[in-house]
Amino acid sequence: MSMLNGRRDEAERTGRKVNVAILGAGSIANTMATTLVKMAEDSRYSSWIHPYAVAARDKGRAEAFAAKYGFDTAYGSYADMAADDNVDLVYIATPHNFHAEQAIMCLKAGRNVLVEKAFTANAAQARALLNVAEETGLLATEAIWTRYQPSRDLINELVHSGELGTIRSVRAELSYELHGRDRITNPDLAGGALLDVGVYALNFIDMAVGADHGRSIADIVTTMVPYSTGVDATNTAVLTYDDGLLATATSSRAVASDRSGVICGDNGYAVVTNINNPERIDVYNTDHSLRHSIAVPEQLTGYEYEVAAAANAILDGRTECPEMPHADTLRIMELMDEIRGRWGLKYPFE
Repeated sequence: MSMLNGRRDEAERTGRKVNVAILGAGSIANTMATTLVKMAEDSRYSSWIHPYAVAARDKGRAEAFAAKYGFDTAYGSYADMAADDNVDLVYIATPHNFHAEQAIMCLKAGRNVLVEKAFTANAAQARALLNVAEETGLLATEAIWTRYQPSRDLINELVHSGELGTIRSVRAELSYELHGRDRITNPDLAGGALLDVGVYALNFIDMAVGADHGRSIADIVTTMVPYSTGVDATNTAVLTYDDGLLATATSSRAVASDRSGVICGDNGYAVVTNINNPERIDVYNTDHSLRHSIAVPEQLTGYEYEVAAAANAILDGRTECPEMPHADTLRIMELMDEIRGRWGLKYPFE
């Protein structure tokens, strides 16, 4: 087990920092590495967050990555990195289908894990992973950054304030072009728009009007258009909540879109710019005139909030983060399973 689990007082007394390692060296791993370097240079984080290690399947690639970002060490084996007792937190940055296996390996080796979205390829894998976290007493949390960002509280405060009146409908849209990435179209890698970007739309709805506000889903209608490989290229899910609120989630990896989230009440509506990393919240009257705008705080990259939350959980000896408790991860995974099931889509490894 990490030497820091539940040992905040000792860490503060000795100056021991939370050593963060990255498993994988792809594009999203580079974003996290940039984040960790910026955190190490920022007075809010520099005394307790340290960019420590990276692991890739190719040792040379890992060494180049470590040299680029100034990490202490590099590994050409995921298992070797997991065996390093100096690692306190492992960020899993590989395709969805590998998350459960790799996170479980790290947990069994005594490492806390921050697992990139989608947490796993399906709910069964999520349950297996979380069972190991419970058995080991270690942290396992999903790295869906919007759950940890300040914009979440800003949106919830607006909705709770009553300024928009009674919320009647919500829509969330997130789409990006394919950019030639095999992991998006390959069913063996748990590809498809839903797991890659649709998870953000569903989480936006869940936070803005759903479980965060005591509602539960009463009905689902959904459809998708597949790639030639069979995984979803574009999809839409319409969720009806128990009080009649209607929510629409649309995602695609075949086109680009405005990435907006719109929350509609009988006294006005709010438009969130970019639900994947909210930039601004504009509040409108029912005649479509702008009432006011809510600014979102400046950030390093936006990933720093999930890293800080995970590090705090480790120091406090918790197995989950309050921003993304295990129940929330399972609820979204089960919802995506339900949606895929209605399409008749199963991955080859399921």
